[in-house]
Amino acid sequence: MRLAVLPEHGGQRLDTWLCGQLEEMSRARAAEHIVGGHVTLVQGPPAAKIKASLHVHKSMVFEITVQPRPQLSAAPEDIAIEVVYEDDDVIVVNKPAGLVVHPAAGHESGTLVNALLHHLPELEGLGDDHRPGLVHRIDKDTSGLLVAAKHDRALRRLGADFAAHRLERRYVAIALGNLQRDTLTVQTLHGRHPGDRKKFSGRVAEGKTAITHLTVLARTPLTTLVVATLETGRTHQIRMHLAELGHPIAGDALYGGTRAHAKTERTRADALVLAQVPRQALHAYALGFRHPTTGAQLRFELGWPADLAAQAEQLYGEARRLPGLSEPVFRG
Repeated sequence: MRLAVLPEHGGQRLDTWLCGQLEEMSRARAAEHIVGGHVTLVQGPPAAKIKASLHVHKSMVFEITVQPRPQLSAAPEDIAIEVVYEDDDVIVVNKPAGLVVHPAAGHESGTLVNALLHHLPELEGLGDDHRPGLVHRIDKDTSGLLVAAKHDRALRRLGADFAAHRLERRYVAIALGNLQRDTLTVQTLHGRHPGDRKKFSGRVAEGKTAITHLTVLARTPLTTLVVATLETGRTHQIRMHLAELGHPIAGDALYGGTRAHAKTERTRADALVLAQVPRQALHAYALGFRHPTTGAQLRFELGWPADLAAQAEQLYGEARRLPGLSEPVFRG
């Protein structure tokens, strides 16, 4: 089919413009069509290369050959999931620590995506075939709230809000050592760590921008209870930022959260508590977003999960509430 760029759409990225023209075309699928050579420029100034980031203008006409949806890579699996909220458009789940979000090398099955496909067969082929319906991700060993879309229109709208940093995502973490400032905004570049390809670093020559807002809730001689609010959502962003501040998350083996913190005198009680932390002490406790159909603002909250609640309460029993959380963060 042929599609002409209208004057009011001039300046948009090609992938953004294309998914806006076709109701059932997500931005991810549009990019796949472009990369696959299924979108050609048939009228207008010749472009050096037809790519997703090409900016369109009113003199352009494109030919697109819509391809069938790719065969699904992930298979449905009967894995229990905790549904926090669900309607015809979205589903919000509480992802437990230890559950990988989507299939990847070394984790071809047993993921949250496999569980979602069993719960919602309609997700098959929605967006990325490895991540059908997903708007954002959470690390394997991080727990908490995650939203997925149930159809293309919801995925497009939530994806646009995510890209524009309109989703509220708050995490609570136990960091080693004492952050000296009560509030802090960390803004760095984000790229692969030059010495360890499993890690990311803000100390790179080039990369995307990563921004984390930190608020200290409580301190012990050894640790700091921190709320991290994401402005951008890069891989390992909170873990990376806290580690490079010298305050890795307790239990985070990759970024140093299992080592004794050099700047802190450890008390025997605190050392005992940290020895019992079963995994990285990072939890996505609050999630807010605009509903993709009604436009209503939705917000969801979760306290510490059972595997961290006792340790967190023992360390910070006086810190009963988190900013924006209507109930105590510690369940007991």
